[in-house]
Amino acid sequence: MQISVNDLKGVKVLVAGDIMIDRYLWGQVSRISPEAPVPVVKLDRTEETIGGAGNVGANLAGLGCDVTVTGLCGNDPAGESLEKQLSNKSIRHHLIRERSRPTITKTRIMAHTQQVLRLDEEITVPVADQSLDELLSIVFEQMKLSQAVVLSDYGKGVFADKSFTQKIIRQARKLNLPVLVDPKGINWQRYKGATCITPNTAEFEAVATISIENDADAFETAAQRLRTQLNLKWVLVTRGAQGMSLIGKGASTNIEAQARDVFDVSGAGDTVIATLAAGLGAGYPIVDAARIANLAAGIVVAKVGTQPVTASELETGLMLAEQGRMHPQAVTKLTSLDTAVLKARQWRSAGNKVVFTNGCFDLLHPGHISLFYQARALGHRLIVGLNTDESIRRLKGNDRPILSEHDRAAILCALECVDLVVHFNEDTPLELIKAIKPDILVKGSDYTPDQVVGKQEVESYGGRVQLVELIKGYSTTRITEKVLDRKNQA
Repeated sequence: MQISVNDLKGVKVLVAGDIMIDRYLWGQVSRISPEAPVPVVKLDRTEETIGGAGNVGANLAGLGCDVTVTGLCGNDPAGESLEKQLSNKSIRHHLIRERSRPTITKTRIMAHTQQVLRLDEEITVPVADQSLDELLSIVFEQMKLSQAVVLSDYGKGVFADKSFTQKIIRQARKLNLPVLVDPKGINWQRYKGATCITPNTAEFEAVATISIENDADAFETAAQRLRTQLNLKWVLVTRGAQGMSLIGKGASTNIEAQARDVFDVSGAGDTVIATLAAGLGAGYPIVDAARIANLAAGIVVAKVGTQPVTASELETGLMLAEQGRMHPQAVTKLTSLDTAVLKARQWRSAGNKVVFTNGCFDLLHPGHISLFYQARALGHRLIVGLNTDESIRRLKGNDRPILSEHDRAAILCALECVDLVVHFNEDTPLELIKAIKPDILVKGSDYTPDQVVGKQEVESYGGRVQLVELIKGYSTTRITEKVLDRKNQA
């Protein structure tokens, strides 16, 4: 069937489970401590994102879904930060604050893009009965308003009580809602009756007591046995570089991995189950929902840190991946500003010069291609800022653009000389430039240096502006006029 990200917008999904804070301490390592044989990390900045069930919700919100998240947190500043971040992402939330436990926080100390150490603040004792009763009441009430339910189990206590978990699954089935489970541990009896569980390779092997890689037939036999024992409709095993395996009654489908440039796999499982739930909630067959979930996972593992997929990234990814007509690596080139900033920092840390240029690039022509290759030759990595459709309409009128932002991004992503593409909705790319901090800012020679937006900002930290020669005779406006003239003469 025809798949469109627009079908996912507005789908109502309830996410229940272990919610947490992912904190990143970013810094540089240049020496070993004289006190002990450990690296000294000079701290540059601290960042926080929502993790666990919260990251599932963030992925759903990024896809335009109508999402509600419920779970437990502590009565502490981290809990307040958690609620604030959920609100900032337009995620409705019903969090129960427990005084007896802190908000789960995972602090990762990062040197360049490498994780040096992780600190976990958590208490995994069973949840108090009163809190479980309150949580169950919230879940039951929210399920009435939902099209799909996700149980995000990180083994932190919410689903430790089998009867609690079973009550949710049975109620979801009564309401004819797909209920998807991201499992943890080896006691999967508590997930009995779910629509689908989404273990990774290690989780599946621990329960099935087999190695997936050694015997494909034994793997499918074990998956079918597990599916039958737990009364599941489907088992979706995420297999990293091997993609995914979807096992249903009498049928199995292997889906090839999309990512070729893997930076960080943290949060990929959240992206998979979120996209799968959105697809099922939109009425897609599970095979189609699994394929777009696989594509979404390929996008997020090319990011640094726990970051959700966005609708724009997935839409362009679908275009690039359709019928395998473009290399899967191109799928990861369209990215959010946050990811572009992180990648630019990582590239500079590795000694690479980051080049930036921008434009509408409607009806891509040889003049544009020449500009890109000249820009890339000035450094090591090229980031292209691309006007959204809305931005172009403000600048050029309602009859433009000719190609949509997804079409234009897909074409740019297919170019070998382009490393990243980032949309911007403002009239100018100034905010992108200030955030990315390119070493070299490139525009065509039809500009003067003083006309280049961002010149002052780039030069303030030692960067430079470079004007490159344009091929004469090429213009999107001229091409458009020529086509219209020929049409009128026909």
